[in-house]
Amino acid sequence: MNAFARPFDGVVAAARTCYSPKGIVTPEEVGGDAIADPVERERRRSRRDALARDVYLAGHHTTFQHAHFEFTLENVSRQLVWSFLHAHPFYNSEQTSQRYVEVKPGTFAVPPLTGEALEVYRAACDRQTEAYRRLGDLLVPIASRAFYGTFRGRESQPARWEKAIRKRALEVARYVLPVATFTTLYHTVSAVTLFRYRRLAETFDAPTEQRMVVDAMTEELLRHDPSYAAVLEEPIPLEETPEFTLASRLFARPLPDRPGDASFRERFDAGLGGRISRLVDRKARNEELLAEAVREVVGAAPESLSDDEAIALAIDPAANGLLGEALNLTDHGKLARALHHPAYTFRKRLSHTADSQDQRHRTTPASRPTLHAYLTDDPDYVIPMLLAEPGEAKTLYDETMERTWEAIRRLRSLGVPDEFRAYLLPNAVALRFTESADLAGLRHKLAMRLCFNAQEEIWRASLDEAEQVREVEPRIGRWLLPPCGLRARAGAKPVCPEGERFCGVLVWKKDLSDYRRLF
Repeated sequence: MNAFARPFDGVVAAARTCYSPKGIVTPEEVGGDAIADPVERERRRSRRDALARDVYLAGHHTTFQHAHFEFTLENVSRQLVWSFLHAHPFYNSEQTSQRYVEVKPGTFAVPPLTGEALEVYRAACDRQTEAYRRLGDLLVPIASRAFYGTFRGRESQPARWEKAIRKRALEVARYVLPVATFTTLYHTVSAVTLFRYRRLAETFDAPTEQRMVVDAMTEELLRHDPSYAAVLEEPIPLEETPEFTLASRLFARPLPDRPGDASFRERFDAGLGGRISRLVDRKARNEELLAEAVREVVGAAPESLSDDEAIALAIDPAANGLLGEALNLTDHGKLARALHHPAYTFRKRLSHTADSQDQRHRTTPASRPTLHAYLTDDPDYVIPMLLAEPGEAKTLYDETMERTWEAIRRLRSLGVPDEFRAYLLPNAVALRFTESADLAGLRHKLAMRLCFNAQEEIWRASLDEAEQVREVEPRIGRWLLPPCGLRARAGAKPVCPEGERFCGVLVWKKDLSDYRRLF
């Protein structure tokens, strides 16, 4: 959709500027635009390509990061987005929301299957999509009760809130959809990230689809600027990746001794102690470290700036007004930058659909699993709050999960590779992994996801994390708040920044221990 006008010439212009006694070297100079002699112009461009290759092979890749490329991707699977496009921090995306846009029948990726395998696969996807539609209808009354239980003054105008309630119902119904479901997105990356995509296109979890998409992106890149052919590398074959080597050894075992078996799941879940996200490690002196770092910014001694005062200057919006801004200014405020020193590690269990949002917080990285480990015989899934009570909707939900795993087992008996069977896993499939963050990244994520408008599963995980940090480090944890709490503390108006999307609860007046959500 969009790209720098002369991206490759700009690479070499930036590289040459580093050592140019005359200052800025322009892309036009590098490309030899002003040279009339075609032989001399070609000679200059050959020198350009040679220098670009030298810079690339030496690992000096910052020169390649200047140019960015904005792509639109249509009809790619949610699995591709979760496993590949959003599994790293170096991108920007805006994609169609399953929370707010109803999914239509037939909108799912179909792997290269034939015969009975293709029939089983399509039937399973159709069944999941039909269950999504039926659940959406069945959940409307349940969502309605929860909605009016929160917004008690709105029950007199049901027509006005009908769409909002329907969206809440579909938000939960989407848990039965397969990760093969299509999405559409804007996706912007630098040339360096695109190089990485190409090199690792054939990796778990979806190498076939990844290779198709990355080949198309590369083709667009070369159409825009063919000069990039001088540095492009071929993909590493799947068989040569370390993940494949490990999987070949571990997944060759027969069930139930394969990775991800019941004993692994039970041991992991027991370790959570009833939480979605459990704090399992942290730096031993987080509070003292933060206070010392703040004092170092201004050259203060403990006698003139106590630990409590220093910590507040970094993280209390009343003392540091930058934290009440709509922009995240943590990396630009000198005192707030001290928040990068404290650090935390959580072990967590989230559904695929909730983790697809959690991973968008790129400053809280995680070691997420390959979905091969979730292709065991037993259904293993998350149950959203609106489906906690027995009833017709819960029965349909559980039956859909059982039939989904039945289809996955059937595809295995038909010899279908794990890569393609994994597309049938539902959004609800439970993922288990470890996630770490420094305080700057954690604070920003919790400021977004403690909002009562956040998806309920990631909200519950965020509440777990805020509560545990506050328990062990109260001088830090007391300021891990939703946006309204931060804005109220900073004196910003309006307190809730969501406008018509206000959740209906005066959250900023409540203590963390009193946070409750109905849906």
